[in-house]
Amino acid sequence: MKKLLVIVLLGTVLTCQKEKPQVDTIVINAHIYTVNDKFEKAEAFAIKDGKFVDIAAANILQSKYAADTIINAEGKTIFPGFIDAHAHFEGLGNNLLSVDLMGTTSFDDVLKRVIRFQNEKQLPFVYARGWDQNDWEDQSYPDNALLNQLFPDTPIALGRIDGHATLFNQAALDLGKVTNTSSVAGGAFIKKEGKLTGVLVDKAQNLVYNNWPTASVAQRVEALLAAQKECFKYGLTTVVDAGVHADAIAIMDSLYQTNQLKIRLYVMASGTEQQIDYYLNKGVVKTDGLHIRSFKISADGALGSRGALLREPYSDAKHTYGLPVTSLDYLENAAKRIANSNFQLNTHAIGDSANHAVLNIYQKVLEGKKDKRWRIEHAQIVSAADFEKFNNIIPSVQPTHATSDMYWAEDRIGAERLKGAYAYKKLLESYGKLALGTDFPVEKVNPFLTFYAAVARQDLDAFPADGFQKENALSREEALRGMTIWAAYANFEEAEKGSIEVGKWADFIILDQDIMTANIKQVPYTKVLQTYLGGVRVH
Repeated sequence: MKKLLVIVLLGTVLTCQKEKPQVDTIVINAHIYTVNDKFEKAEAFAIKDGKFVDIAAANILQSKYAADTIINAEGKTIFPGFIDAHAHFEGLGNNLLSVDLMGTTSFDDVLKRVIRFQNEKQLPFVYARGWDQNDWEDQSYPDNALLNQLFPDTPIALGRIDGHATLFNQAALDLGKVTNTSSVAGGAFIKKEGKLTGVLVDKAQNLVYNNWPTASVAQRVEALLAAQKECFKYGLTTVVDAGVHADAIAIMDSLYQTNQLKIRLYVMASGTEQQIDYYLNKGVVKTDGLHIRSFKISADGALGSRGALLREPYSDAKHTYGLPVTSLDYLENAAKRIANSNFQLNTHAIGDSANHAVLNIYQKVLEGKKDKRWRIEHAQIVSAADFEKFNNIIPSVQPTHATSDMYWAEDRIGAERLKGAYAYKKLLESYGKLALGTDFPVEKVNPFLTFYAAVARQDLDAFPADGFQKENALSREEALRGMTIWAAYANFEEAEKGSIEVGKWADFIILDQDIMTANIKQVPYTKVLQTYLGGVRVH
């Protein structure tokens, strides 16, 4: 009888084991930051069909589920996949495949890199980007005299780091028929002693770029896939692509169809009249990878190239206030149309005049409308009285802009205006959330630099000792939320990503150190050991 009882019990146990629900993966022995509302930690989670299905102690999950794969994290720290809330995805790919001008210390350094690249590649046209004259001993704009001698017949376009100015050689200027008398609304032609230097600012660049040879589809595909690889390397699982034209969107969509592009993209369609017409008629586009629900319009240029639109003249150039690159009439009319749809409007505004104008337009057209989640991209210099207007407008900011610009920003705008610049804590207090990004390739892709700049407000040499305007530093929790759940919220995606919670995509990363407790000076050197998208390892 006893033997029979043992057999019956054993049969019952085996039956129960067989009936355990099947999951794809269980991750155990981890130090997990869920970034949920309570900012809870966990040690294990289960994944099925690309989503988190349970979060609990490892022994509970292993007793509850049968898993195809068990991943032992060996005590490593896990975060939700990072979201870059403002970047330029194809631009990153183009930079990875061309001359890297970031970190150049002089114009001679720029020339050496271009010569070395062209000697190897022998291309009929050369485009590169990344120089910043503010990092050079001579901080004046370069001119194209040497470029013209070195490359008399090859068009050369060397973009400033922010993309708002380009140095063209004469062969390139000739493509756009640019002469000493050329002019364009929203653009500037930098001259020296009355003659063109080759530096064109903001919309003036389009005279050349509109005539620049178009990259082949194969080249653009290569760039997009290179950008994806780089993003996965740094733990980015979603990127907000700011200002994308129809041709690029079509290529992206084809790559999703063939499963070559896997990274999740939240696309801001360029806010041209044609694209606004098209998407307002078509409606929101939403797949697991591609989400198109917003338009991007630029109100002004960049501070480094003195294109940011200010309410008073530049402190170091009294003759200029900056450049309005889009008329306020166009912006307001577009805003009215978009306000009556399910789409966001996300407007680039750097200077205090641009932010003031955009906030007033937003306030006017959004009156009585709920949960529109419109954004101001950069919100870089804000007048004291305008901070309160961010009470229903999401500030989308890039902390490394503060630590890149801090050496010369006061020269540009003076000490008083600087108090309202890069004011991330004030903006957070106004809205209650911040979306954090990099603006790559204007800045580096590395999101740990974003985290470090937001918290420490210092460069990698720990300058300045007390932090740049440290009163506007974020806490580590605020910075992490800005790179995950708040960035997801800014995309209307908080129900599906941005935290490790049941029902959300299993997008997560495993790091070699805990950025929430590590010495802040070590955070920029954090390595992503593994990146998972929908439960599948992609790096």
